[in-house]
Amino acid sequence: MDLKRLILGLAFGGVLFSGCNDELSQVGPSIQPEGDRSFVYADTFQVEASTIKLDSVYARTVNGLLGQIYDPLYGNLKTDYICQFYCPEDYKFAHEPIDGKVDSMAFFIMYNNGGYVGDSLAPMQAKIYKVTKPLDRNYYTNMDPAEYCDLQTLIGEKTYTAYDLSISDSIRKITDTSDPNYYTPNVRIRINTDVAQSFYDETINNPNSFHNQEAFNNFFPGFYVTTGFGTGNILEVAQSSFFIYYKYMSKTSAGNDTIIHTREQFNVTKEVIQMNQVENGNIEQLLQPNDEYAYIKSPAGVCTKVIVPTSVISEKIEGRIINGLNFSVKAMPQEEWLYAFEAPDYVLLLPEDSVQSFFLNNKIEDSVTAYLASYTSSSKTYSFGNISNLLKKHVESKPNEDLRLLIIPVARGTQNSNNYYGESKPVTTSITNYMKPAGVRLKKDKESMQMVVLTSKYND
Repeated sequence: MDLKRLILGLAFGGVLFSGCNDELSQVGPSIQPEGDRSFVYADTFQVEASTIKLDSVYARTVNGLLGQIYDPLYGNLKTDYICQFYCPEDYKFAHEPIDGKVDSMAFFIMYNNGGYVGDSLAPMQAKIYKVTKPLDRNYYTNMDPAEYCDLQTLIGEKTYTAYDLSISDSIRKITDTSDPNYYTPNVRIRINTDVAQSFYDETINNPNSFHNQEAFNNFFPGFYVTTGFGTGNILEVAQSSFFIYYKYMSKTSAGNDTIIHTREQFNVTKEVIQMNQVENGNIEQLLQPNDEYAYIKSPAGVCTKVIVPTSVISEKIEGRIINGLNFSVKAMPQEEWLYAFEAPDYVLLLPEDSVQSFFLNNKIEDSVTAYLASYTSSSKTYSFGNISNLLKKHVESKPNEDLRLLIIPVARGTQNSNNYYGESKPVTTSITNYMKPAGVRLKKDKESMQMVVLTSKYND
């Protein structure tokens, strides 16, 4: 049997190098016993592809998107978010404000240099509303802010541009994060002082509201951060925080009274809830049937559905062993207009009925039911490699039911790991739904949607 496997492996490699055809190949007749001859087959099947809408995606993250943008092909995209804030147990102000009065409060939307999509000088308006009831742990992007907020009471607003022209180039060039002049791009929104004062008063009058995170969330459920007027830009929010500013009395080394300015800071962290809302508009043209392209748009826009004709394959290869099935999809060149969407760096291929559990359970690609592909710009290709394990599993369990797969844009988290030879290479630590504006057209003509299944059979 070991000899059979060796010969079969050599034959399989020969098929890969010699190209694909539908003819039966007899392997090694001069060295094999008559009854042990092996046969290798290469059968071509037609795959179907279409574009389907993603009503929402699972997005558990402390990062967010804020803004609105329009693309001539991919339509409109509007994004905002609701966030809670982390509170240490039994929190209280570090100092007592003079006369028990705070000075002001500000909310900060922080993002990295270049952390935006679209026109950096497009005027945008950010608006802040207070959340009025504790948030559910709903991390899907179709949440309705009206269920959690009083949208009639605005507590802060600010007009901004992603590139702040008031910041000098000399400040922007500072790379030392310990430098007091180091600049992190941000939008600073002043919040009504009444909100800050009620916050301090609660620490004095009802300290149990700060006993733990649950009690704090009940007292202060969070903020809804959205946009008012303006379109043309979306910020990729890296951190959301609010500061409460106040003064307190202190003593100098000489024993004299002095006034000190300070602040209290609260951040959105992974311990609390952030819910992102994504609205995609004008995408009907992407969903229209056509013979040329299938589309992908993120976040929570559309994705590509692939149907593998398992019933036909099962009948054709009955009694054989599935050895190989290399699968890839080709993309069209990206559009060339100003601020055109870029293709997502990674896409994930997995069965349609396993998408929800995959992201809920924080899974990664396993080369059995989930396959990751990176975008190769030179060939405009996403290659998933050998997906034969996926086909085998489906043929064994549902041979008469076609295999329905989705190609979904994802973000990949990695860390470097050394292999047996001491070589360092990145390994996947996380896969999440892609939460940046992106889009790509995938070819779905007959030639692009052909799939070659390599099988073998012993002549026992």
